[in-house]
Amino acid sequence: MTAALFQPITLDGLDFPNRIAVAPMCQYSADDGSASDWHLYHWMNLAMSGAGMVTVEMTDVERRGRITHGCLGLYSDDNEAAARRTLDAARRVAAPGTKFGTQLAHAGRKASNRKPWDGGGPLRPDEDPWQTVSASAIAYDTGWNVPHPLEEDEILQLIERFADAARRAERAGFDFIELHAAHGYLIFQFLSPLSNQRADRWGGSIENRMRLVVEIAKAVKKAAPRLMLGARLSVKDWVDGGFDVADAIEVAKALRDVGVAYLCCSSGGNSPLQKLPSGPGYQVHLAEEVRKGAGIPTRAVGLIDNPKQAEAIVAEGRADIVAVARAFLADPRWGWRAAATLGEPIQPAPQLARAVTTMEHWIKAAG
Repeated sequence: MTAALFQPITLDGLDFPNRIAVAPMCQYSADDGSASDWHLYHWMNLAMSGAGMVTVEMTDVERRGRITHGCLGLYSDDNEAAARRTLDAARRVAAPGTKFGTQLAHAGRKASNRKPWDGGGPLRPDEDPWQTVSASAIAYDTGWNVPHPLEEDEILQLIERFADAARRAERAGFDFIELHAAHGYLIFQFLSPLSNQRADRWGGSIENRMRLVVEIAKAVKKAAPRLMLGARLSVKDWVDGGFDVADAIEVAKALRDVGVAYLCCSSGGNSPLQKLPSGPGYQVHLAEEVRKGAGIPTRAVGLIDNPKQAEAIVAEGRADIVAVARAFLADPRWGWRAAATLGEPIQPAPQLARAVTTMEHWIKAAG
């Protein structure tokens, strides 16, 4: 019998050959938002990984939405052309049935930072910083930039920029779009009462705080109707008085009702005061609660690197898909590893077929 992790799934008419997803991971290697040769290597590598769902990294809808100068974007013709070139190359080597998506985002008050390997944190005056924006004029942390609170016309313009990026994603050839409403970036800054202290129709009640993500989802669906739409959500702030599971379920229901096909359930990232637990699968219970509470397919994520654990998550009905991130960086053929571990056939590109017996030997040797 086919392992649960290798059973196909269909989301809003889009067929995936298995339940393994590559979680989006920032590479900080773009040129003014445009995919570089690093992305060419990276996307082609992920295309051969054995994952049925490949979500490329956080892709910003405007230049000031980037975390760093090296972040990927879809806000210009050059960005679109580079994404199309890179995606076309990945498709040429991809395993049969692999689907590719882009995660549309805006960093908000967490923008204008240095790359992680340059120390992270806000850009200095001599490093070409820019004014950050958010729901309210509340800095992420001491020493961080105080963001400009977006006004009504600016919010409406931002929604249209998500729609514009969605059109570019469709023309570039992606199969699906994922909205980034997690990890303390702009959409989540509106969702969380810790960062949203507005008194207008975009703040206050959960209905008002979720208005931005709902309006963005509707605009993206209208702009790119042929693309399946999902979303990534921080289900919990891990701070007293912050966004929590009950809020997430309400957001999930609202997104489901406007056509969002799945929710990737992550957490945290919006406050340095968070008390975040850690360990393999530490967020799986969040995906399970949202799945049951909102009746929407969910994707579990969070330090999952053991194929048997991933199999159990799906087989036990705790989530519909499992997303793996760092494990794919460490082992670009993690999907093969999962197949060998669970007794499923490995389907490599012909040029890589000689490696199958080696992978199987490694699995047997590991017990």
